[in-house]
Amino acid sequence: MKIQGRSIIGFNSAPQSDTSIKAIDPSTGSEIEPPFYNAETETVNQAAALASGTFQIYSKKSSQERAAFLNEIANQIEAIGEPLVTRAMQETGLPEGRIKGETGRTTGQLRLFASLIEDGSWSQARIDTALPDRAPLPRPDIRSMSRPLGPVVVFAASNFPLAFSTAGGDTTSALAAGCPVIVKAHSSHPGTAELIARAIQKAAEKTGMPDGVFSLLFGGGRTVGSALVAHPAIKAVGFTGSTAGGTALMEIAAKRAEPIPVYAEMGSVNPVVLLPEAVSQNVESIANGLHISATLGVGQFCTNPGVVCIKKDARGDALVNRFVEKMNNTAAQVMLNATIHRAYCDGITQLQENDKVATLVSGSGNDDDSPCLGAAAVFETSASSFLQDESLSHEIFGPGTTLVRWQNKEELLALLESFQGQLTGTIHASETDLGNYSEILAVLERKVGRIVYNSFPTGVEVCHSMVHGGPFPATSDGRSTSVGTHAISRFTRLIAYQDSPQSLLPDELKDGNPLGIVRLEN
Repeated sequence: MKIQGRSIIGFNSAPQSDTSIKAIDPSTGSEIEPPFYNAETETVNQAAALASGTFQIYSKKSSQERAAFLNEIANQIEAIGEPLVTRAMQETGLPEGRIKGETGRTTGQLRLFASLIEDGSWSQARIDTALPDRAPLPRPDIRSMSRPLGPVVVFAASNFPLAFSTAGGDTTSALAAGCPVIVKAHSSHPGTAELIARAIQKAAEKTGMPDGVFSLLFGGGRTVGSALVAHPAIKAVGFTGSTAGGTALMEIAAKRAEPIPVYAEMGSVNPVVLLPEAVSQNVESIANGLHISATLGVGQFCTNPGVVCIKKDARGDALVNRFVEKMNNTAAQVMLNATIHRAYCDGITQLQENDKVATLVSGSGNDDDSPCLGAAAVFETSASSFLQDESLSHEIFGPGTTLVRWQNKEELLALLESFQGQLTGTIHASETDLGNYSEILAVLERKVGRIVYNSFPTGVEVCHSMVHGGPFPATSDGRSTSVGTHAISRFTRLIAYQDSPQSLLPDELKDGNPLGIVRLEN
């Protein structure tokens, strides 16, 4: 499959424009052919108008038809094979195993959502039949279910070129719900985006989906992305990226004549709490697990453990020493792009210059041959210093970890209360620890979307029960998730039908339950 570098509008390609970008190999800093032409205003309007018209057709496709579409997308992605792996590795610096694993995750979540919509449980079908003889007033027949919102814009993520990008969780859940999708490709991996987009295009044609059910646009987030969010045809947004980027999109969406929801996954330091007895019993295993979690993918996971809370005592010191030893022996690795690398270097420099912070592992390791090398860094500060300096709680995206040493339970609880919303909160504890520090759970339930016990937060299972979200600013809406089948609800809204003729009802709500789905009746 030849990469053309042109935006995809439904079943067609956009013409070349006057401006373009090229992907950059982060391991060498060299440009990768071909150029990718930025979408112009006319292209943005064309994609949005096509999606709007297509919604009237696609939203009425049966769950079985949409499931067949999702399954075929998975098949077409797998059919690309080695060219996809090679291009993604070249554009991101990620190893072959990671790309192949992420490809499997992408196709797996497509098939998971296909099975979800086939079983009908996502629709939340509820039926209260009429009670004409009820006194003092009769009850009408009322039936409700979730229906798709409309065209959705998805912003591809920098750190997951497959699973959170063109055919990632946002796209998959929106298509499953019955919403056409326009993806704004990420400039770090445009070739990967086009390969996946053409697989979706093929799948749409093969399964008889309407023209415009999917489009892919190249161009900057401040131009193309902003224009898409502001377009009146768009009804929701999915975003994974920085807090600044997410809040900027939220502001645009809120200022529209018709405000729309923005489901943005943004920053998180994912605090890890190591309680004393667990530390005493598991120094080696905790140090090893924390090291793997902190450096996995060069620390470029949204669930990377950025802040670790350890009691200031001999047991805590022993764990810190083992963790520092492992981080010191970690080779620097290529980060995803120059922007992420620069932000990581700036972040660790700020910590190194903070007189309330001790540098335990410096984070050096860049060289001229590999301009985007990121090296592990470890810092230590006291709980009192952390509580007095709000900047110490900021996310540093990369393999850097700050160890915060607390003296007693009151100080630990104050630490946890100081955190803003997070994606995850982790507790390593024995049964004795859980009894001695029982108050921790109540705090974390208010602060995070997922609580992890005696494990580590990196690694997000794609399953029905997963919650990958959290209170602001981890996400724009802490009631939602961007991973797992609950994600479909972001792109739906409830509609009630009162005293509706059977012929006008969706099949999910008709008498006799023709689809055989789970429904709440009377």
